[in-house]
Amino acid sequence: MSPHAPPLRGSLPPEGADPAWGGPAPDAPSPHAPPLRGSLPPEGADPAWGDPAPDAPSPHAPPLRGSLPPEGADPAWGGPAPDRITGMQTTERPLIRLRGITKVYGEGSTAFQALKGVDLDIQAGDFVAIMGPSGSGKSTAMNTLGCLDTPTTGTYAFQGVQVQSLTRDQRARLRRRYFGFVFQGFNLLARTSAQENVELPLIYRGEPATERHAAAARALDSVGLKGWEHHTPAELSGGQQQRVAIARAIVTQPAVLLADEPTGNLDTQRSKEIMELIWRLNADHGITVLMVTHEPEMAAYAKRIVRFVDGVVASDTPNPHPAGLHDTAAPPTAEVH
Repeated sequence: MSPHAPPLRGSLPPEGADPAWGGPAPDAPSPHAPPLRGSLPPEGADPAWGDPAPDAPSPHAPPLRGSLPPEGADPAWGGPAPDRITGMQTTERPLIRLRGITKVYGEGSTAFQALKGVDLDIQAGDFVAIMGPSGSGKSTAMNTLGCLDTPTTGTYAFQGVQVQSLTRDQRARLRRRYFGFVFQGFNLLARTSAQENVELPLIYRGEPATERHAAAARALDSVGLKGWEHHTPAELSGGQQQRVAIARAIVTQPAVLLADEPTGNLDTQRSKEIMELIWRLNADHGITVLMVTHEPEMAAYAKRIVRFVDGVVASDTPNPHPAGLHDTAAPPTAEVH
């Protein structure tokens, strides 16, 4: 952690939570990357996976030791550098490409194949809804896309870099710098203000306090929570808490926002407000959005709907009329009840 980072007040993340991004640990993670269990990492540890932090994790980190990164790569982790604000890329290759991805949990007679050869391309600036019944592989695919788990076989290219070949610390840097996560459970520190919750990823990146405060304030303003910076989660409604979680996800200006059932704990009106917000992050800021949902009403905001069945992509359908296009009004302000 940065020497400028103040100690966090309040409770620790829920058991199994990853304090680097506030979401739950992936199901059945790789034995090489165990999830944290109930405590913040020791000083110097990388909160994304709980082991000693890679050398110089700040944005000014030197190139990784070993082979040189490809031309145009970000030397902080050895991979490509998406545009820091929009997430857009300058080449025509997909931002993300999966080929022949499989995932097997267990061994022998107890082995379970969650993914059975997934091929998927995702362009920068896309908004993809991932749907499917329970056990279809959609959550496993999301964990793979978010670098929270590694495939058993197959290739995962992020702007041409083979993610499955990266080391644990390289994947952690990739996750920390280019991915934001929003989950059904808000996973906010209970006795910590909205401002401090949003600053958390920047603390782990070693950002100076002044820059952290300004970035968190901008993120909260962008989700309609200006004036609510010093409220704790207990003083916020469910919709407001999810907005704080979204602000925390976008404060690092990620290339990709991964949302797993982001409206699952909200009523109909709050769900619509959150989906309008996510839609605007995609439409106005170019952030690539990958969202798991079982609700067709929420999937209707996406530009594409990918359906998983029995571990494979059963259909990949464009949505020519995303729901967000029907409402060009200003984003809703935070509810005060």
